[in-house]
Amino acid sequence: MAQADVGKSHLGETLVSRPVLNEERLASLLAFLGVTQLVLGALMAIAPGTFFNAIADYGTRNDHYLRDLSTFYLALGVVLLGAAKRPRWRAPVLAFATLQYALHSINHLIDIGNGDPGWIGPFNFLSLVLFTALLAYALRAAASTR
Repeated sequence: MAQADVGKSHLGETLVSRPVLNEERLASLLAFLGVTQLVLGALMAIAPGTFFNAIADYGTRNDHYLRDLSTFYLALGVVLLGAAKRPRWRAPVLAFATLQYALHSINHLIDIGNGDPGWIGPFNFLSLVLFTALLAYALRAAASTR
């Protein structure tokens, strides 16, 4: 292998094996993730009908259940914001959030054809998978800095 090839191989391995998130970027990403959960939770709690009609029409609307569910998103948002400031919280909080979003994605895959309008099922599934990937990326970065 030529010297130039060795350098390229090493660079490629470094880029693949290590997330490109320093401490500041990881904290910012955690803050962003936390805020997204707080916004979702607040929307579910304050305007469950709007949330249902815009995002979650998978059958009969139940405002009480949506407000119950909002408490999970609000709590997750708070601990993600806490993890932005507390490095020791990062890996456990992100592991939990990644697992929850992966399971949530599977649930949406099962019900992908049940949303109204019809495009909402595939859209929700894709957005959940992408958010799960973002959480997993942040988890990998947090685990590599421990």
